[in-house]
Amino acid sequence: MFRDTVRIRVQSGDGGRGAVSFRREKFVPFGGPDGGDGGDGGTVTIVCDTGINHLGDFRDNQLFKAERGQPGDGNKRHGRNGEDAEVAVPPGTLVVDADTDEQVAELGEPGQTVRLAAGGRGGRGNARFATATRQAPRHAQPGLPGESFSLRLELKLIAAIGLVGRPNAGKTTLLRTLTGSKGKVAPYPFTTISPNLGVLDLGGYDRAVVADVPGLIEGAHRGEGLGLRFLRHIERTQALVVMVDTATVEGEPIDHYREVCYELEAYNADLLARPRILVANKIDLAPSAERLQALRSTAAEENIEYAEVSASDDTGLGGVIDWIRAQCIDTAGVS
Repeated sequence: MFRDTVRIRVQSGDGGRGAVSFRREKFVPFGGPDGGDGGDGGTVTIVCDTGINHLGDFRDNQLFKAERGQPGDGNKRHGRNGEDAEVAVPPGTLVVDADTDEQVAELGEPGQTVRLAAGGRGGRGNARFATATRQAPRHAQPGLPGESFSLRLELKLIAAIGLVGRPNAGKTTLLRTLTGSKGKVAPYPFTTISPNLGVLDLGGYDRAVVADVPGLIEGAHRGEGLGLRFLRHIERTQALVVMVDTATVEGEPIDHYREVCYELEAYNADLLARPRILVANKIDLAPSAERLQALRSTAAEENIEYAEVSASDDTGLGGVIDWIRAQCIDTAGVS
């Protein structure tokens, strides 16, 4: 199951204690202190991994603990440093302190690494404390403790194109048709309860990542329905496909389009400034000419692209694909 918010705990390693030791060799009566330093504790880091696209694996592993440093030994032998621990997350992950709600990091670039918890420094052995006036120190330092934090990981899907619309507008069906995604489709509201991702082959070596965002309803920007939980997933898309069901029996398609646009603008006014196409879906069900004309007129008034399609049987999809190709290739947004 797709998980877009998880809690984890990270704990770095404690530093190893320093050693108290004295040189013991035959015929060397005054060997002196030779206690070595303890090893440093391991550090916990988080890394952006493009091979991951969800947070689902964290339900089975929520504790990331680095190894503690090993204690020092005689003959000034330094304890081994603790092994580091690494948390691999998909691009678009926010790291938030679960106790203070303060943002710790945001990972978007492949290979980007951020330290979450620093390992404790190893303690110094008694050889470090020898001086001209104190030639046989009998003490050493304990290692410093590591750090421990409770964190919340929040994933914002990174996709070039976002599919938005009311429940049952046909977004998942369109994604399946375009990309072969296996998102669930069914004839009832809120079939999609988590975002689906698909990769659209644009020909040659060009591809575009497309995200199907769960249906928006009135009040979504206030958290109604699936609301704020998934609206954030379209913040990073560079263009929007706004889908409406032209065969709906609940109101008029043009009102549904305006409702979706209102929710987008109320959540983030910048969203409507991005390129978008109005897609009138389910024309195979013979919607009225008045409904289609209202949608055409609105698209013309807003100076946006318009397409009439049937996502279930591929009708009219060529125009949508051409529009996506133009947005992705012309703006270097291809993944």
